[in-house]
Amino acid sequence: MAADILPRLCMHYSVADVEIRGCEKTCAIVAKAVPATEEDWQTEYLAPILSIKVVADMDEAIAHINRYGSHHTDSIITENFSKARIFLNEVDSSSVMVNASTRFADGFEYGLGAEVGISTDKIHARGPVGLDGLTSQKYVVLGDGHIRQ
Repeated sequence: MAADILPRLCMHYSVADVEIRGCEKTCAIVAKAVPATEEDWQTEYLAPILSIKVVADMDEAIAHINRYGSHHTDSIITENFSKARIFLNEVDSSSVMVNASTRFADGFEYGLGAEVGISTDKIHARGPVGLDGLTSQKYVVLGDGHIRQ
């Protein structure tokens, strides 16, 4: 699958001057890809750089996301509803999405009003805490290729 998808995706990224960093498999498929380091998997670049890791299966993908991800927002593109449910349940992020842009991860989009901050921690209220303060939320977004522009 990666051999079919990555060249087409990376062609678009190349036009947009996005640098691709990848695992050995990615570099074998995408000629312009730079070998990724361990640090790359843990970096939020704040620049047009994308790290791509080709994985063998869903379990490896979820393990990679849970180890290296920001725990903020993660999305899967799939037509397999049972795989989508596994992703939704096992990815440890505050927002998980199926077939939708991660740009929907926004307090306003969730109907919470203006966003004043973002927390990926599971720690919440200080001081007197009621039942509400003892819970955390996980947002689930199901889409059909929806994007936010």
